[in-house]
Order: sequence, then structure tokens, then C-alpha cells
Amino acid sequence: MSQEELLVLIYKKDEKAFTHLYDMYSKSLFSVISMLIKNREEAEDVLQEVFVKIWKNIDSYNESKGRFYTWILNIARNTSIDTLRSKNFNNSQKNLSTDNFVNLLDDSNKLTNKIDTIGIQEFVKKLKPKCIEIINLLFFKGYTQQEASEELAMPLGTIKTQNRNCINDLRNYLKI
Repeated sequence: MSQEELLVLIYKKDEKAFTHLYDMYSKSLFSVISMLIKNREEAEDVLQEVFVKIWKNIDSYNESKGRFYTWILNIARNTSIDTLRSKNFNNSQKNLSTDNFVNLLDDSNKLTNKIDTIGIQEFVKKLKPKCIEIINLLFFKGYTQQEASEELAMPLGTIKTQNRNCINDLRNYLKI
């Protein structure tokens, strides 16, 4: 089923469309969510929440503003960041088991592999060092533009401009 056919069915709230939507996008969205949320169960919950949001908010998708995949990717990323910032999530992380601490080092080493699984790592490496740093903070670590501005000691406007330029450079590499 093509993306266009899928969108028509989603707009009609066809139940089969939800299954197709999940089959088409769950793996890539889960990899993005997992980069931000290290707990697998929590990441799976966020993935479920993301698909519910996509289903309920399909009327807010506007083709003229961007691709469908970009729209759902932003929903996944924003939902993950919201979860990380939520009070309940922060409280649940205060009492981590020792197993989690043992796995933290392994997980940080696997980040490179996770990025590579969605096919972006080689393209990001081609960017200027400042772009790599900005994209890493904003997209892979979940920083807001304000937080990235503070972390890099750069004005917010500069971060916004640099981010836009870096994304355009990345688009050129990806030819999209």
C-alpha cells in the first residue's frame, strides 16, 4: 500500500489503515524513541501513545507543510521529550535498579549503532563539526533550541539559523 493510499484510509478512520500505518512506521519511530528513552517498556508505551496521537490528529497534517514521515517523526520526538520532562517519568528514574547502571555504559556505546540503523550517521558525519554538534543536541539528545543555546554558549537566534542551515545541508546529502 502506498503512503497516499494509506493517508486516504486514515482520514476515513478505516481500522485496517491503523495496522498498515503501524507496520510501515513502527520500527523507524521506535528507534528514534529509543534514542531518547532508554527504558524499553517506557519506549514501547511512548510508541503506542505516538500512534494514538497520529490517528487522532491526522486532520492537522498538512501536505503542503511537509512530508507525512517528517510529521509523524516530529510527533514521536516531541512525545518522547514530553515523557522525559514529565514529573512521573523523572520520579520513576530516581529509583533505578543496579541492572540499569550496568547497562548505561553499554547503551551509550550502542548509540552510534542505533543512529546508523536509521541510516543517518554517515550523512551527519559529512556535515561541518558545528552542525554535527547542533544536530546531536537537538535531535539525538532531545535538547530544546534554548537548551542547545545555553550548552553551546551561542545566541538562540544563531542556533535556530545554524540548525536550519544544517538541516538543509543534510537534505542535500540525502537528496530530499
